[in-house]
Amino acid sequence: MKSFCAIVKKKIYKFDKKIFVEPDKSLSHRGMILASQCIGVSHLKNVLESDDLRCTIKSLRNLGVKILRKNKGEYLVFGNGLNSFKKTAKKKLFFGNSGTTCLLLGVLATNSNFSVKITGDRSLSRRSMKKFIEPLSKIGCNFKLLNKNKLTLPLIIKGTDFPLAQHHILNSGSAQEKSVILMAGLDTAGITTIAEKKPSRNHTEILLQKIGADIKIKKIGKHKLISLRGQKNLNNFNFSICGDISNAAFFIALTLLTKGSKLTIKNVNLNPFRIGFIRILKKHKGNIKIKNVKKKFGELVGDIFVRSSKLKPIKFPSYEFSSTLDEMPILFILASQIKGVSTFSNIQALREKESDRIENIENGLNKIGIKTKSTKNSLKIFGDPSVKMKKALEIHPKNDHRIAMSFAILGLLLGKKIKIRNFETVNTSFPGFLKLIRKVGGKVEII
Repeated sequence: MKSFCAIVKKKIYKFDKKIFVEPDKSLSHRGMILASQCIGVSHLKNVLESDDLRCTIKSLRNLGVKILRKNKGEYLVFGNGLNSFKKTAKKKLFFGNSGTTCLLLGVLATNSNFSVKITGDRSLSRRSMKKFIEPLSKIGCNFKLLNKNKLTLPLIIKGTDFPLAQHHILNSGSAQEKSVILMAGLDTAGITTIAEKKPSRNHTEILLQKIGADIKIKKIGKHKLISLRGQKNLNNFNFSICGDISNAAFFIALTLLTKGSKLTIKNVNLNPFRIGFIRILKKHKGNIKIKNVKKKFGELVGDIFVRSSKLKPIKFPSYEFSSTLDEMPILFILASQIKGVSTFSNIQALREKESDRIENIENGLNKIGIKTKSTKNSLKIFGDPSVKMKKALEIHPKNDHRIAMSFAILGLLLGKKIKIRNFETVNTSFPGFLKLIRKVGGKVEII
């Protein structure tokens, strides 16, 4: 996609709107990948059509999976069962900027018919693949590292003929690491077990339960033991995907800090492992209500009602980190506009996302006069809602979609000129972001 900049110059004023945010990215990826492993045709509706999802869909097609697009967001996936991938003619797969597309590594780990090279864009190629390589190597999968033996892309993966069911101890709180183990466990004889020591989002487990996988989840004290018996055929399924809470977070933040505003966000994923952002803001005097909650295909879905609020400085509870991981950049922006000192600790994982999100946010805030103080795993923000920008701010998001959107929200709150380069990176997760900003009354120029 052609590169472009977004420029925000004008402050947003009070609004009272009802919106739908785009579909959940995590569920869209998982739905596509698991449908490819089922027997029969799965019907997916309201799939997120972002650059990240295009990488997953293209990779699946390159692996021989027939996928038909019927309408916008509506797809038929013709699954041929477990271990049904075919050797790609191009001999490589491109994952773009998408860390979640890496869940395909779990399925490839038990496909022994061929090896395939995995590549990504500059941002993804900087991120460590350790959380995928270590557990998959443990079951017998082979990796050839192509970047001076660093655990990064590009790499070559060769699945194993005889994957060994293993007991995995998961201390990372990474839903992606857990999911890639489960993806591999689907075609592994015996029982794969995961002792999950830190909670993480559970979309993969929920979806596996709904499509007939032999998966059991047992709570042991504060921890969970997940057991998956492999080599059971999976049922094809019909799945309509709800809105993404991570996308909703930008509009929740904008409403809370825009005086006199009200917003309703309809049909949003309210999985308890995804709404730490809402729990934290409610504890700090955010006027947020959740209504009309229903369970759809195992996931809690409902409507979010937000009113502008006078927020207290944020004392971030580190136990909410895994449930707020994607929302941390916009939470930092909120903190900068709340009078007083907000503190965040045990957040070092943010330094290894699409960018170093702590450093990236700090750089921008410091340039407009917001004082910050950080260590490797903490950040302190000295919030000042009356800060006066002395000159226009230019942001280089470093291919990080959430940094780009977070500074667009800051520009609307301040009403001062902020130029965000490479704004096309937002299309990796939220291609409709600018359209919704305009719907609630925000003005953004594109050049």
